[in-house]
Amino acid sequence: MKSIAPEQFAVELARLADDFKCDDVTVMDLRGRSTVADFFLIAGGTSDRQLRGAAEAIREYARKVGERPYSVTGFEAATWILVDFVDIVVHLFMPDQRRYYDLELLWGDAPRLQWVRVASA
Repeated sequence: MKSIAPEQFAVELARLADDFKCDDVTVMDLRGRSTVADFFLIAGGTSDRQLRGAAEAIREYARKVGERPYSVTGFEAATWILVDFVDIVVHLFMPDQRRYYDLELLWGDAPRLQWVRVASA
């Protein structure tokens, strides 16, 4: 049994990627548009170390909330790390790979989730 709703999990993972200074963090809502996943989290990085760190932090957070990735690929090369939670697929890209695969264009009609923390009053 899942301990956190997929939409909230995607939002928390986006915030975590942002905490790791990932660039242009985007959460795409693919519900009703894809059978692959309900959400894609797409984020960029500037170094393999940054992408690996973000991927590890995402995996650690997932463990804390009772989630386990179905698979993790690309960790060694760290130019495109994919962490697949089935409902949510996390894509962490180096700039060249992100431009080349352009998932945002491929799923251009998908709504984006707001994930940025609201500053308290």
